[in-house]
Amino acid sequence: MTVKIDGNLVAAAVRKEVAEGVQTFHNQTGQQVGLAVVLVGEDPASAVYVRMKEADCAEVGIRTFDTRLPADTAQDELLTLVDELNADARVHGILVQLPLPAHIDEEAVINRIAPSKDVDGFTASNLGRIMRGACGLRACTPLGVMRLLEHYGIDIEGKHAVVVGRSTIVGKPQSLLLLEKNATVTICHSRTADLPAVCRQADILVAAVGRAQLLGADCIKPGAVVIDVGINRSDSGLVGDVDYAVAEPIASAITPVPGGVGPMTRAMLIENTLQAAQDTQ
Repeated sequence: MTVKIDGNLVAAAVRKEVAEGVQTFHNQTGQQVGLAVVLVGEDPASAVYVRMKEADCAEVGIRTFDTRLPADTAQDELLTLVDELNADARVHGILVQLPLPAHIDEEAVINRIAPSKDVDGFTASNLGRIMRGACGLRACTPLGVMRLLEHYGIDIEGKHAVVVGRSTIVGKPQSLLLLEKNATVTICHSRTADLPAVCRQADILVAAVGRAQLLGADCIKPGAVVIDVGINRSDSGLVGDVDYAVAEPIASAITPVPGGVGPMTRAMLIENTLQAAQDTQ
């Protein structure tokens, strides 16, 4: 029987661990763990994500510093705010919700965040630390995938992992984290020749390309572990990058959409915030 990997279940366990860690940090330092959340503009999806992240923080005892800026905010104004948050000792983590308005250089803003407060794990410094195998804050979604694999006792060492997608937010750091655990890793993308044939080689298949139900039965090796990072809107609701209905009977374990990787991304954000606070001690 195929194992349905329950991201909600694992995320709840992470939140419990973080809540205990936040209380311990407060007992030891007298400080409250703090996360600054910056939202520029009024994108409805971004507003929903911010509310969910702030609710997670409230549940575990993390204090949030919420800044809402209009869509026409100048880039220099946003950079100045980031500088102020970098210097604020009450703030252990900084989250600038993406995407930003088109006139703002996202890379400039991301890399203005102090690496020690980069709880999204997006700065060039923290991405580089993954490459070097050094300590640092990891990108939340790839880190959440690794936690799911660990929780379900899925062996990574020596396995062939195929990652579909090469973004700096998911695909590239995901491949490096799998490599760090001694998987043999292949990265696929839009120009990969015969994508299904490559995917069928995977013992662990991670779909992170952002195209609804791109990967069907012809992409799944019997017994493979399938991790679907994609969240796409369709006429039938939210769907992943994998056609779940046809992949589920073939796989040994699979994440649903929703309820798989999504909850883990938020859980890793609060875990990274706690880690950032602990690293100041």
